[in-house]
Amino acid sequence: MPVIAPMPAARQTGLPSQRKGAEEGVATGTTVDHLTETYRAHYRSLLGLAALLLDDTASCEDVVQEAFIRVHSARSRVREPEKTLAYLRQTVVNLSRSALRRRILGLKLLSKPMPDMASAEEGAYDQLERDALIKAMRGLQRRQREVLVLRYFADMTEAQVAETLGISLGSVKAYGSRGIAALRVVMEAQV
Repeated sequence: MPVIAPMPAARQTGLPSQRKGAEEGVATGTTVDHLTETYRAHYRSLLGLAALLLDDTASCEDVVQEAFIRVHSARSRVREPEKTLAYLRQTVVNLSRSALRRRILGLKLLSKPMPDMASAEEGAYDQLERDALIKAMRGLQRRQREVLVLRYFADMTEAQVAETLGISLGSVKAYGSRGIAALRVVMEAQV
């Protein structure tokens, strides 16, 4: 457990009677001894407070230590020693908030993981399948190829294909089913 080192005593000037009046009229703030006693008595409770706000022990300990350091540095501003614990609690809360903000910001700034990519073998296999499909499509009759390309690659409805090609809806269905049957025969023969 770290011990808070006392600050060197300020050099006193003036007559003893003037110093006594100044000491009675102005509070000197929290003493190092009082802060040390507060540390010993309330360290665990402040650690518990930080644990409720943060999720890991190391961060909790860092926050509580930093709170004591900050209050020690500003102890002359703590005019009433009985408020030292309140200042410490507030400092622990504020430092915990800051730690959480830094974590959230860090998570936002982390790069997003790359999507799962296919292996080189899968990519090569897919390319071979595409090449085989294109070769098989070239072997179809012109109207079958046109219907299949418009229907499945251009994602048109059968009515849109009929209108685009200037043929009847029945012809689109016939060319489509014959073209798929011919593709199935060619593709199965390659396997």
